[in-house]
Amino acid sequence: MKTEQQAVDFSDKDFLPHQISDKTNLFSNDQNPEDLIEFWVETANSDHIFWVQEICDMTLSSALARGTGISGRSPELIKEKIEKGEAVIAFALDGRWAGFSFISSWDNGRFVSNSGLIVAPEFRHTGLAKNIKRKIFELSRQKYPEASIFSLTTGLAVMKMNHELGFEPVTYSELTTDEAFWENCKSCVNCPILKSKERKNCLCTAMLYNPKQNKH
Repeated sequence: MKTEQQAVDFSDKDFLPHQISDKTNLFSNDQNPEDLIEFWVETANSDHIFWVQEICDMTLSSALARGTGISGRSPELIKEKIEKGEAVIAFALDGRWAGFSFISSWDNGRFVSNSGLIVAPEFRHTGLAKNIKRKIFELSRQKYPEASIFSLTTGLAVMKMNHELGFEPVTYSELTTDEAFWENCKSCVNCPILKSKERKNCLCTAMLYNPKQNKH
């Protein structure tokens, strides 16, 4: 059953000036000038716990619809990421939840993964995914400036977004060896392939951002 979405009150007088001036958080898709949609993209906080189940349900339904590998995300994990300020959440300005992504650190902060990028179906093909991706990348660089950032994906669009941010394709051997990260792959439908390849490769493409080689 789909969770009823809570409306976000954007009418507060203290919010409006910030909304207009902060071009990092507010943007409009420009693909259809007659039907512009504005979004607010920000670092998640405890006020956003309401949307945890909605995010989990949407992630699962997206994986089933695509038939590709998306590892499961428990409500407990998503809640933890939100409370720690290690997630990005997006809303349409009419209050509808629109998208989400989170980060995790591995190997004592040597690596950071950008994971769980999801956009609600009604807001896909608007440019929102690209803005969430940019925001979660910025959050990763802010919280872990010395860490190498990596992403595993089967999606061509995500690969293109990663490339624009300075990510390069790499072999799995260049990623974290933290067993806790690879445990997350057990809920992916492609996990048997990963195991049969002795974790050297799978259907996902590995991409890595090395802060020592980039000047973003």
